Amino acid sequence: MSTEATLPHRRIRTAAVLGLSVALVSLLCCAGGTAAFFLTSLGSDRQDVAAADMSCVDDHKVRLSGKIPRLGNYGQTQMRNAAIIIKVGQDMKVPPRGWVIAVATAMQESALRNLSNSTVAGSRGIPNEGVGSDHDSVGLFQQRAGWGSVTQRMSPDYAARKFYEKLLKVDGWDRMSLTRAAQKVQISAYPDAYAKHEDIASQIVNALAGGAARTVQIAERAVCDRASARAIAASGWTAPIDGGVGSGFRTASRPRHNGVDIGARKRTEIHAAATGRVLVARCDPDHNGVRNCDVDGFPGKGGCGWFVDILHAGGYVSRYCHMIEKPRVVPGQLVKAGEVIGLVGSSGNSSGPHLHFEVHVDSDRSFSGGINPVPFMRQRGAPLNGRA
Repeated sequence: MSTEATLPHRRIRTAAVLGLSVALVSLLCCAGGTAAFFLTSLGSDRQDVAAADMSCVDDHKVRLSGKIPRLGNYGQTQMRNAAIIIKVGQDMKVPPRGWVIAVATAMQESALRNLSNSTVAGSRGIPNEGVGSDHDSVGLFQQRAGWGSVTQRMSPDYAARKFYEKLLKVDGWDRMSLTRAAQKVQISAYPDAYAKHEDIASQIVNALAGGAARTVQIAERAVCDRASARAIAASGWTAPIDGGVGSGFRTASRPRHNGVDIGARKRTEIHAAATGRVLVARCDPDHNGVRNCDVDGFPGKGGCGWFVDILHAGGYVSRYCHMIEKPRVVPGQLVKAGEVIGLVGSSGNSSGPHLHFEVHVDSDRSFSGGINPVPFMRQRGAPLNGRA
């Protein structure tokens, strides 16, 4: 298995990301809303919300009465609105992925508040949680006049139902990135803004609906903690390969091991763990500064071999090391969750074929930004050993 790789990777500063964004405009100008999102700074969008490592239960029914849990900056009123959104989705038999998309959309449009509008007659006389001023938009989803009357649009139940009705008409919505699916419904002037809420929206869905964001749809059933390869959890995450974890994260014997090793045969397909933008896809030099990744490595050689780093919404970075050949992606490329990015190998600092997988927070690709990917992936319904 891999030994400690000493990659000289730095935190991605906001200015650096924005600078890279400008450089990539010509490359990604025709990719639509998803491209626009990933040309913005992602590191500042992540909120430090302590998600409980709750179990995923069979009953994902949400309750609208009684005490509603707070989460981060979202209080009882906002969380109750989120509960209404989820309940409407359940009643309409929309899969949990749709609940995450809907909650994230309302987070962006109204911060989960039922807004009136200073320019819309009569709206301020309807029970509301704030006053907006965007054209004639009102309600949780800031729907305009064509979506219904003022009274209807300021009903959270009605607004959520209209959102889902339009989402379900979008062909392949459940396989799209969150920002693209939301934009297909909202047709917003800011199509790049939705995806930054995906992680917190997933935590809200988990808190209100028994871990539902940790599910995948199998035979029209929401099944907990089974997201792997092309099966994407409602959270938007998937395990990059099937297989059990061998060498763990920063163990006593290997305190510099900044990820986990997942055993697999050579040329096993490696999948992007979530939608994101490729930051790095190259051969990592060994301890002697030599780039020689087309042969099997060995312990003590140094380097990650052929590897890929992907930046995801919320400032998360995933890393995939020891590929057998040049990755199938290039820097600046937008990849979808589950997309094949390379093949398992044993290049670099390695003693056998496997995937070395890392997760970093705050857009920090250095050692200090690394976190244990096992609980992180489990909380997103994509356990690295294929089970909870």
